Amino acid sequence: MAETSSPMEVDAAAPPPTALGKLNKGKAPVSDGKSAPWVEKYRPQSLADVAAHRDIVDTIDRLTSENRLPHLLLYGPPGTGKTSTILAVARKLYGSQYQNMILELNASDDRGIDVVRQQIQDFASARSLSFGARPSVKLVLLDEADAMTKDAQFALRRVIEKHTKSTRFALICNNVNKIIPALQSRCTRFRFAPLDAAHVRERLQHVIQSEGLDVDGSGLTSLVRLSNGDMRKALNILQSTHMASQHIDEEAVYLCTGNPMPKDIEQITYWLLNETFSDGFRYMSDIKVRKGLALVDIIREVTMFVFKIEMPSDVRVKLINDLADIDCIQINCWYRLSFASNDKLQLGALIATFTNARSALKVSFM
Repeated sequence: MAETSSPMEVDAAAPPPTALGKLNKGKAPVSDGKSAPWVEKYRPQSLADVAAHRDIVDTIDRLTSENRLPHLLLYGPPGTGKTSTILAVARKLYGSQYQNMILELNASDDRGIDVVRQQIQDFASARSLSFGARPSVKLVLLDEADAMTKDAQFALRRVIEKHTKSTRFALICNNVNKIIPALQSRCTRFRFAPLDAAHVRERLQHVIQSEGLDVDGSGLTSLVRLSNGDMRKALNILQSTHMASQHIDEEAVYLCTGNPMPKDIEQITYWLLNETFSDGFRYMSDIKVRKGLALVDIIREVTMFVFKIEMPSDVRVKLINDLADIDCIQINCWYRLSFASNDKLQLGALIATFTNARSALKVSFM
């Protein structure tokens, strides 16, 4: 990490009015109308509004307040507040000059070495403004930085070193292993884990109250469960379900997303553990067609249900391993469902897996 302990420095002169704004690809303000995506409408505007990761947010807030912000590398699953945190930092630093002082690029689109040599280099080398007695540096925000080519990352390394005094770089990615070590060592790293269910629920309740939605307890619980700690996903599901149904309950949420309902998973698991192969195959084929369920979703939900069932550990291990093979979770099985393998064949493999597990259970209890 380069010069993280020294106070921010700034060049004296100001850039031409269009020099920075022309390069800026930041998100435009979103209307508060009913058609606005709630993901943007309810995006945190300040660090105090960020729903979770208070330890990380407080650390960044303190560094910002002390004028000692380092280069940042924020990584973790989608929808955990990485981009929102950096945008909130930018608003705190620059206020009304926010649009002129940051360069926001999505590295999955602008990923080549030419972007580093042209847009980022030009922005970083442009002279920046000072507001009052407190100096400010420019901020380059690279979202989805793990999509950048290796050549672009090596070129960015040199740009970061050269312009540390006038520019701070914030890299955001999902897979930190795709960021070269040379870049990682120049940044302060923070991992944004999936949000706790309590934080997702709290934020959803705020949106529900603001929008005046009719959501019962089962619907809210379903939204939290299906989000898997992804706040963006939770808000998208909530808005989609509201468009389809005025009253949002568990059934409405699952119908909107196409996920199997818990009661359907319980029924399917009962068939797998108790019915013969032919009857189980017929019943499951019928419910797949009747409710439009995807086999991949069924397998993943059944896998989670298996963890709740009491059975010998060796049987459970074998069962989970076989389910992982069918679901293509393991890399060496990726050719199955993901590459258009016969769906009926995979359904038969699922039922056969539970048939073998039942046989093992009978042996273990003898």
